[in-house]
Amino acid sequence: MNPFESSTSSTLLIFAAVIFLGLLIGKIKLKGISLGVAGVLFSGIIFGHFQVQVNKEILEFIKEFGLILFVYTIGLQVSPGFFHSLKSRGLILNLLGGSIVLLGVLTTILIHLFNGVEMPVAVGLFSGATTNTPSLGAAQQLLQNLFGNKSTETIMPSLGYAVSYPFGIIGIIATIILLKTIFRISPKDEAEKFYEENKRTHGADLASTSLVIQNKNLEGIQLQQIPSVKELGIAISRIKHSEEIYIASPETTIHLGDIIYAVGRTDKLNEFEKVVGKKATVNLTEESSKFSFKEIIVTKENMVDKTLDELGLRKLYGVIITRVYRNNLKFIPNTNLHLHYGDVLRVVGDRDSLNKVENLLGNSTESLRNPKIIFVFLGIFLGILLGSVPINIPGLSVPVKLGLAGGPLIVAIFISRLPIIGSLVSYLPISSNLALRDLGITLFLACVGLKSGDKFLSTLIHGDGFLWMFYGCLITFIPLLIIGLAAWKVFKINYLSICGLLAGSMTDPPALAYTETIANSNAPLVAYATVYPLVMILRIISAQILVLAFCN
Repeated sequence: MNPFESSTSSTLLIFAAVIFLGLLIGKIKLKGISLGVAGVLFSGIIFGHFQVQVNKEILEFIKEFGLILFVYTIGLQVSPGFFHSLKSRGLILNLLGGSIVLLGVLTTILIHLFNGVEMPVAVGLFSGATTNTPSLGAAQQLLQNLFGNKSTETIMPSLGYAVSYPFGIIGIIATIILLKTIFRISPKDEAEKFYEENKRTHGADLASTSLVIQNKNLEGIQLQQIPSVKELGIAISRIKHSEEIYIASPETTIHLGDIIYAVGRTDKLNEFEKVVGKKATVNLTEESSKFSFKEIIVTKENMVDKTLDELGLRKLYGVIITRVYRNNLKFIPNTNLHLHYGDVLRVVGDRDSLNKVENLLGNSTESLRNPKIIFVFLGIFLGILLGSVPINIPGLSVPVKLGLAGGPLIVAIFISRLPIIGSLVSYLPISSNLALRDLGITLFLACVGLKSGDKFLSTLIHGDGFLWMFYGCLITFIPLLIIGLAAWKVFKINYLSICGLLAGSMTDPPALAYTETIANSNAPLVAYATVYPLVMILRIISAQILVLAFCN
């Protein structure tokens, strides 16, 4: 009897050792490339190879709990950008990202049909070659439902995943380098082109300026009546009239010679200047000692989901909100904006009024550090229920289930869209999200490695392991190269955006990190974030479809 199987302390000791060693392995870099958290998988394989095992029931529980934690926090992470990424600006990138997934699925099917690779192995190759752990978890969980825990079919995907994962990382970077070499692309030139194009299309970041009212048609009208002020998204926070500076409101009457302080995007401010007059030689923020601004965080639960119009801060305290920061986005608010927990508002007013607004909204950084853990378990509970619902699809003898990977993922995407449910706030700090996500993925990978370690080396040396490696290379390389060429030649997409597209389509942070070293530009990150949510979901669903279609 294995002494490790019956002792709870020994089981915890094994997992701590596997994860610790795995994270150390993941930090090892070869020419700037590392395995990252996937090092835990190979650490588990090492332990498993030497017959260091734990109780099978405990192993299954930890594996599935880790998977649930991981996919649920992934859902919370991608939710803010998921629906936004489906809009017209990201539609082409998402279509290309989806095409990479589809080509990977087709390549996997061809390898299965014409090369005799069993689908449990092929779906593992598909997950590893695309560095996508959630799809591996989804496939294993479905195979377990079909064949039971003890079936070898549940182990084979992890073997395919392990042999194909390393080239999954290398293949993305190799494709990026190959495209640059073939077309003799200058990343620096592409960064400049992206900046200019983005500036023309979306405007530069938020800026501010002081303007003198010179347009005679504006004499005696209210600020809200200035032509195009709403259309351009301009916020006016201060006004100087007859040497006196005061907070502006939409109803404030303006006169020739008045100076206003306007906030908006650079290109929009330039258009607004043509309507109003010219830039002032003074800066109202520097001239006024009476008024200042404060960035206030919404941390009081009774303020969440209220609109700025409902709060009536201008009427109550004589202040104005000029900017809102949410989920790394910065924008000019309107009166219909619903507040979310954690929103940061830039409020302009006198110091006494700012203190009153701060007391009203909370502004407690301590509250932000306290995760609303109740929603984590509510979401997991609902996700497991959703994942257990059978869905009948014509042509399939067994109903489809979203399972422990799909159910929590979808629930997380939708639950995080609700800033408040009843009296409960759904906010989860990004630090807490990352901590739970890393805990989940390390537990899952440790279990996968321990479970498949005793068969890995024999499969690699005496079995078809090296042939599987080659098939994994095909699954990685073929879709990336085809779509990369199409994106550059047919759709004329910026090279740096293509780099982000390729990294995002493989949901691969190491590849993204490499692209950020190519040029000083956020273009890869923008494309990565655009395609990541949809591609993550497609990969999880694709792995399940492969299992249902060819293992049933």
